[in-house]
Amino acid sequence: MNYQEENARTVDRWCAQGWEWGRPVSHEDYVKAQAGEWGVYLTPTKFVPQEWFGELKGKRLLGLASGGGQQIPIFTALGAACTVLDYSPQQCASEKMVAEREGYQVEVIRGDMTQPLPFEDGSFDLIFHPVSNCYVEEVEPIFRECFRVLKPGGVLLGGYDTGVNYLFDESEEKLTYPLPFNPLKDKALYEMCVREDWGIQFSHTLEEQIGGQLKAGFRLTHLYEDTNGEGRLHEFHVPSFVAVRAVRPEG
Repeated sequence: MNYQEENARTVDRWCAQGWEWGRPVSHEDYVKAQAGEWGVYLTPTKFVPQEWFGELKGKRLLGLASGGGQQIPIFTALGAACTVLDYSPQQCASEKMVAEREGYQVEVIRGDMTQPLPFEDGSFDLIFHPVSNCYVEEVEPIFRECFRVLKPGGVLLGGYDTGVNYLFDESEEKLTYPLPFNPLKDKALYEMCVREDWGIQFSHTLEEQIGGQLKAGFRLTHLYEDTNGEGRLHEFHVPSFVAVRAVRPEG
């Protein structure tokens, strides 16, 4: 089993246990979104500013590692034509369940974002990519693929872990793990991640993540920081996530 298969199994298990990021939106939230009352997350606690999206009606939108029936139903309610790619069978099933419940069409693809995306060049107007590349060893290929499948002028909205979380023990009181945090290069760390049910996670620097988007050709237009939402790092207002709006330049 490769580490992505392990992670897919882990996410399925988390969903069965009631994981916060695996709970689909309610019918009431879908109806509110149709009326213009909505909010979605790229990071744990802050809503993405609605102006980051622009007009969604008639746009082609890709939810990248964004299954679970949380964000895609909202974007569909706002008039976007949506595709979602996720490696978790349970997250894909939840996406289909909400679409059937609300009576709309969505393309759901079970896929691995570490592989070339199964789309033609310039297929989408917008990519919504909430925190998930912490489960991927190499992030720059993902940004290159996002750039490729976006139309000129298309927008990538992404949420990213800054790596701070991987330094500490579970209590967030003691510096424990040196960076980079990479279980594929440390057998004991890999075994611990499996034993503790963390999934196989990886720290990434801002040089990899922000720099990786710039290297891919994106122009960054907006950014905000966020905390974990709970725990000591949150209590001390330590920014451990960043959300970024990036644009594929026209011409």
